[in-house]
Amino acid sequence: MTYKLDKTYEEKVYAGVLGKIIGVFLGRPFENWSYERIMRELGPINYYVNDKLDFPLPVSDDDITGTFTFLRAFKDFNYKKDLTAKDIGQTWLNNLIEDKTILWWGGRGHSAEDTAYQNLKQGIDAPLSGSIEMNGKVIAEQIGAQIFIDGWALVSPGDPEKAAHYAKLAASVSHDGEAIYGAQVVAAIEAMAFVENDISKLINESKKIIPKDSTIYKLISDLQDWRTSNLGWEQAREKIVENYGYDKFLGNCHMVPNHALIIMSLLYGDNDFQKTMMIVNTAGWDTDCNSGNVGCILGIKNGLKGLRSGPDYLSPINDVLYCPTAIGGETLTDALTESYKIINTARKINDLEIIEPKEKSRYHFELEGSTQGWKPQLSSDNICETTITNVEHQTNIGERALEISFKQLSKNNNCEVLVDTFYPDIILGLEGKKRKDFFHYDFISSPIVYPGQNIKTQLKNIANKKIAVKLFIKYWGRDDKLEKIASEEHLLDCNEDKIIDWVIPSTENNPIGQVGISISSDENMDGSFILNFLNFDGEAKQIFRRPDHITEYKRGEEPKEGYYGQIWRHAWVPAIDKWEERGKNFRICQNIGRGLIFTGTDIWKNYTVSSKIILQSVSSGGLVSRVQGVRRYYGFELSTNNKLIISKMFYNNTILKEIDFDVEFFKEYNLKMDVKGNKIFGYVDDKLLLEVEDNNNILENGGAGLVVADGTLVSDEIIIS
Repeated sequence: MTYKLDKTYEEKVYAGVLGKIIGVFLGRPFENWSYERIMRELGPINYYVNDKLDFPLPVSDDDITGTFTFLRAFKDFNYKKDLTAKDIGQTWLNNLIEDKTILWWGGRGHSAEDTAYQNLKQGIDAPLSGSIEMNGKVIAEQIGAQIFIDGWALVSPGDPEKAAHYAKLAASVSHDGEAIYGAQVVAAIEAMAFVENDISKLINESKKIIPKDSTIYKLISDLQDWRTSNLGWEQAREKIVENYGYDKFLGNCHMVPNHALIIMSLLYGDNDFQKTMMIVNTAGWDTDCNSGNVGCILGIKNGLKGLRSGPDYLSPINDVLYCPTAIGGETLTDALTESYKIINTARKINDLEIIEPKEKSRYHFELEGSTQGWKPQLSSDNICETTITNVEHQTNIGERALEISFKQLSKNNNCEVLVDTFYPDIILGLEGKKRKDFFHYDFISSPIVYPGQNIKTQLKNIANKKIAVKLFIKYWGRDDKLEKIASEEHLLDCNEDKIIDWVIPSTENNPIGQVGISISSDENMDGSFILNFLNFDGEAKQIFRRPDHITEYKRGEEPKEGYYGQIWRHAWVPAIDKWEERGKNFRICQNIGRGLIFTGTDIWKNYTVSSKIILQSVSSGGLVSRVQGVRRYYGFELSTNNKLIISKMFYNNTILKEIDFDVEFFKEYNLKMDVKGNKIFGYVDDKLLLEVEDNNNILENGGAGLVVADGTLVSDEIIIS
């Protein structure tokens, strides 16, 4: 590889990720509107219009989630350079939960992605899963191939051929024909944007990658001609409608018309982020998709400076994005975290050591402007005015940090900053249309941090007086309100730099929604402190069950209205047909095949999971550990063919070891599963009955929960220790 994966590369990746997010959030509130309607009701789109349309910001979106999720194929398959379309298809199956995550589940023969997923599920591997041969030309040439493609370019800087190659592999999981050509052009433009600044050259060179007789090639050539003939962008848009409009192509959202708007906006945007985004969004059609691709292109090409050249697009999103998938611990994420996943993927496939900013810290702020979702607490009467700024901060482990500035700090007037770690509190304030729009794609998630884990942070007092510091967590408790638990107080003298550790205490089975830092002083003062990093480590120590404050449903009584008592359930990834909301906490059912419910993060490595279970007319059921999606985990199960089994799901389920064991329906069994290194231990009623070593594609980390096949499993609680 000739392109150097240095700090400049890292900053361009971060800018590309931010550009993608900005573009999607700009276009999402009026997605699929026509140009005429946009002009009539909104006028030219020069900034976010979510408030005008009563639309939440940020929000989960398929363009964002798919882009960052499908790139996990590299990680799943050990960063091999010769990744295949089949591998990427397997990543779909592992990360998607049918009818719940990422895709538009419009049905087979209607939605291109749903059609491809059904093919994959039935054992039809990519690229056949997305082919014209399998699905027909109309379905295969819809827009989805383009909207998820940016990540493959971000790991191929300066190499458009490689980017186009990966784009073809990824796109062919669900698409074919012109859809693949469009995806390849976008990916090639993005890859070249790392090294080439001229938009015209980027477009001209990228179209050479696809066949000259393709429709995509022709429309790009036409747009180049229209641009040189001095037509304005409005006139060019009219010619697109005339020659490549929606009425010329069948299906729900065809690639060709939308690709035309992407090229048009780039040609007419004069290399200006604000102007280019105005054109692509005002032009209409699939606005969030088109705007997301364009935003990523210009983010890469022009860097962070280009994103800041116009209005402030960055503050409203605060680095935050949501990626709801079957790996719930990665749902609540941020632009910097996703950027470093991409950066390290590129390094791994190029045989370079990965970068671990500030000792693998979850929050490290290592690129200019990054906030990673941290925000001031504003809702309390005894909170002083607080601002957060990313600043240079040279230490032996990093170069940047957050500076938290406060005014009129005192003993009774605190400074508080925090970050959401699960189920953002803004959700509870959403009602009606806003709530419906937020949950357009299911918000499946698990907390980032749990009781029993250790919080470690480094703070520096740069005020001219002593300050008192407390760490705190807020958990979702009674009446679905956040309740606070704080650490002991730590004093920091002026210019003192201190590392603080805190083991999170029990939250009485309730999920942790926020982590934060509180500052106070015995003297009235203005000042600042530096948050250098904050991290979580260790496994959870928690009993998972219905929180004690939630009244059990009783037959014949009306349940409390609203969303009361449901937040704890959102801590679990429900890859299952049914999770009974009444009665036992974990009454789960999978009608056909295997289903599971789990929580946790990739920090969890060596731990014990246990539960008392009852099987009701099933094939098998029991515990799972080190869950890395719906097709990567270890299982410890009772089978109704009278077997006790330790199994491994690695895209296909394999029995690692089994013994004879009498199994009865409606009988309670106390199961316990230990995972230590490559060893798995299975206990029934505290008696060790199975032990096995796994030495092939070891699953080293991941969450825990329950699994059931072809029936119903009942449990009151799941214990992690």
